[in-house]
Amino acid sequence: MKKVLVIDDDTFMCDLIVNHLKQNNFEAKGTYTGRNGIKLIEKNNFDIVLCDYRLPATDGFKILQELKSKKPLLPVIIMTAYAEVRMAVKLIKSGAYDYITKPVQPEELLRIINKALESTDERETSNSFREKFITGKSKAIQGVMQHVKVVAPTDLTVLIEGETGSGKEYVAKAIHYASKRSKKPFVAVDCGAIPKDLANSELFGHIKGAFTGAINNKVGYFEQAKGGTLFLDEVGNLSYENQVKLLRALQERFINKVGDNKVIKVDVRVITASNDDLLKLVETNEFREDLYHRLNGFKIHLPPLRERGEDMLEFASFFIEQANRAFEKSVEGIDEDAKKLMFKYNWHGNIRELQNVVNRAVLLSKSDVIQADVLPDEIRFNNLQTGGRQNNFSGHRDVKELKEATLITEKEVITNALIESNYNKSKAAKILNIDRKTLYNKINQYDIEI
Repeated sequence: MKKVLVIDDDTFMCDLIVNHLKQNNFEAKGTYTGRNGIKLIEKNNFDIVLCDYRLPATDGFKILQELKSKKPLLPVIIMTAYAEVRMAVKLIKSGAYDYITKPVQPEELLRIINKALESTDERETSNSFREKFITGKSKAIQGVMQHVKVVAPTDLTVLIEGETGSGKEYVAKAIHYASKRSKKPFVAVDCGAIPKDLANSELFGHIKGAFTGAINNKVGYFEQAKGGTLFLDEVGNLSYENQVKLLRALQERFINKVGDNKVIKVDVRVITASNDDLLKLVETNEFREDLYHRLNGFKIHLPPLRERGEDMLEFASFFIEQANRAFEKSVEGIDEDAKKLMFKYNWHGNIRELQNVVNRAVLLSKSDVIQADVLPDEIRFNNLQTGGRQNNFSGHRDVKELKEATLITEKEVITNALIESNYNKSKAAKILNIDRKTLYNKINQYDIEI
């Protein structure tokens, strides 16, 4: 029986979820504070954690960071209000498995938990991957797939750049399954979820006694991917020391386990991905230039969903079919009003966000088509900026005083800069042409969630 920890300060909701999980053959335990949640995780072997984003004295992001430092492989699902979806995307970049929007739908919750708990021993095959992989028909994605076709038969290292949720891992798998290594393992590693002090052990392995806590020998990801493909997602998050060791492994084709001088030859193809422009990180000395050139044997830029409008309905139809099977529903499509709203929306979380929206809409639909009333408020009442850093005052018609309007505008500009910089406060300060201290003061003044 799988063990689930639920962390939510809403005692009624926490108890409700725990009881629902128990009724569905899970061993579930709830706690109302993040601090107590951390203590429970230290003392117990949970298989998965379900954590609310807004908690007293802390938040889901801090809890996630602490959890990943203690148990980097423990899947964490964040519960969040839909208006916080961009924050949920940031959490996924930091290692969360997925997010679920409130109010939580029981069937959707079970689907996400079961998906996260799928056995890693169940090897994906080329055929099963093709059943789950759709590309779309837009000119932008067809160009990407042409590049996949060209580079797959080679052993070139590939760098995939694209926003979070845009499908970088699927493109990496498409390359793997079209290559000569397709019958060997495909090992995916989220570099953003590995604590810096454990990265060498995770990538290269360690021997018993190599450091405090190394009670057994460990096989690293490079060895796990022997003969196949190693996919390093968010490679820009690796520390300088880890970058040096990765460069050495790529150049010399051998590794050393932590605590062992024995040389181990490795035969893997490395594909990396980043939601940041690595070349800009090179220019700011945040990423090694020699490693960048080693990884950039062949670059593929994956466009965001908002630049692939014609593909959105194809993805939505595919997700509707999946949701119908999961929830035993019979939704046939999307009505015209709902389509118009979806085309106007910016899709900050890209394909992953679209899938979550479709799952929720199918679950809530009372008719055979998805209608506008089952779409989340952020899509139905879309007062967000859709063209860069422009302000939209349609949600502030009751503002009369100039001073109040100025404050609203300033808050929106700061929020936009944080989003544009992926919540990197140093970069946001540069965009706004202010110093970091002023930015921190403004964030506190306007109570901006970061």
